Amino acid sequence: MDGSWTLEPSEAERVEVCLPKPVEPTWTPERVAQLTVLWQEGVTTAEIGRRIGVSKNAVIGKVHRIGLVPRVIKELPAPHRNVFEFTGPACMWPIGHPTDADFHFCGERPIAGKPYCERHVALAYLKPKEKPEAA
Repeated sequence: MDGSWTLEPSEAERVEVCLPKPVEPTWTPERVAQLTVLWQEGVTTAEIGRRIGVSKNAVIGKVHRIGLVPRVIKELPAPHRNVFEFTGPACMWPIGHPTDADFHFCGERPIAGKPYCERHVALAYLKPKEKPEAA
């Protein structure tokens, strides 16, 4: 020996270091049951993931692996356009109150040089009253 020494780990410590720690399964029977119920209720995959504690992609993968029936997506009505969605000239007459969920802008073709369509120009711009001529 050279005068230095090292402490050798005991046999029990060596075995513990070599063994991998047990991994908890992501998809327990309880989670699969909860996934199935939420899927049948029509809850979105993202919301199912939040409730179960997994990612949206994990939910989608598990749905495919366990063979749940794909849901039919119902066609939603076209959303009302807001000012940021217009691609060209559009009537900017507000419909509803800004705090309402269905608030939107008219969106019809505006009159040249005006921000509103023909119908809303008639509402927005009043002709000035003629002044009687001085005597």
